[in-house]
Amino acid sequence: MTVKNKKITKTNAMRMLDKQKRAYTIHEYAWSEDHLDALSVLEKMSQDAGAVYKTIVAVGDKTGVVVGVIPAQNELDLKAFAKVSGNKRIEMLPLKDLEATTGYIRGGCSPVGMKKAFPTYFSHHILDEKSVLVSGGKRGTQIEISPADLIAVAHAKVEKITQEKDE
Repeated sequence: MTVKNKKITKTNAMRMLDKQKRAYTIHEYAWSEDHLDALSVLEKMSQDAGAVYKTIVAVGDKTGVVVGVIPAQNELDLKAFAKVSGNKRIEMLPLKDLEATTGYIRGGCSPVGMKKAFPTYFSHHILDEKSVLVSGGKRGTQIEISPADLIAVAHAKVEKITQEKDE
């Protein structure tokens, strides 16, 4: 459902997009603690909205925290992600550290508006999209935005960092 004429509490992500005068649309959906993953979001969003992308926070052995943003149906390729980010090894940030590190909680982690600017990498798939949906910074909220605007605001690089999920 797209929000129209409804007072919405702005998140850090929305404030950052407003500050940089980037156009975006807010989509809200019902969420549950058991279904916070990106594929659940993909199922809830209407087909006419943009492609759903998930934000993954990891830690590299050389760079520290790095952020990957990939299509909901894909998996992060840790070896490729390590290589493009200048690391030998990379591992997922422990979930218990997510909020303290980014300012966001699981199911509401946006690649925009984190506490600190971390090196961010978008999957090369983003270049094929007309619009994308990423977390709006809280559970149950997605931001639809053009890939070019999202990449610019996140100061991100576009790289091949995914592997296809086995069906």
